[in-house]
Amino acid sequence: MPRARLIPLVLVAVTLGATLSGCGEAGQVMDRADLVNTLASRMDESGVLTYTAEYQLPGGGTAMIAQAQSPLRSAYAYPDGKLTITDEATADCRRAGGTTTCTLTAPPAPNNEPAVAAFRDAGQHGLIAPTVVIGLLTAAALDTQATIEQSDTTIAGRPATCVTARGVSDAAASAFDACITTDGVLGSFSGVVDGGTVDIALTRYRDSADPALFALPAGAKVVDQRPGAGTVRGK
Repeated sequence: MPRARLIPLVLVAVTLGATLSGCGEAGQVMDRADLVNTLASRMDESGVLTYTAEYQLPGGGTAMIAQAQSPLRSAYAYPDGKLTITDEATADCRRAGGTTTCTLTAPPAPNNEPAVAAFRDAGQHGLIAPTVVIGLLTAAALDTQATIEQSDTTIAGRPATCVTARGVSDAAASAFDACITTDGVLGSFSGVVDGGTVDIALTRYRDSADPALFALPAGAKVVDQRPGAGTVRGK
């Protein structure tokens, strides 16, 4: 994951709280900022972990988020596709008509907007990236008209902090529920993100990641859009 995007989002919430310290709602804003900082810090710190998290989707489908180190790489798999991010490329693989096509673009750099757009688009397929959840939490924290409730629970045997947000303006989701485990892994998420319904719950977690999870699907057609690369290879 492009972890560099997390810090600016958190700093916005903290700065707003300090700016409004003389207003009647200052306590409410600072509480929101504290909540976002806590959850963002967990997710940011989880960037040093190697793990595989499996999720249950509505209708019996499954999804997966995996991350590994040295080099840092991540993978997001859902029923009709897969998104992988390595130091070589961002690969967006999608199945249609019995064919899997993987589009390769340059690997993400800090504040890489194409990579962030790919993360958001995964929500159209029932899966959401932790970086997108951080953005939604920040939007809720900055919106003084939104309501945010916090609770604690256990998901797949792991303690988690949960947030229920409603009435969020100018965000990819106006209402959502999200749970983040104490080690910074996304435990669950429910909401409509950019028009796509996301409803996932962690079912299994392990502190390892098979290297095959970050490889392109076997037999996939590859469209290489990286600078200086060929355009199409594979079947």
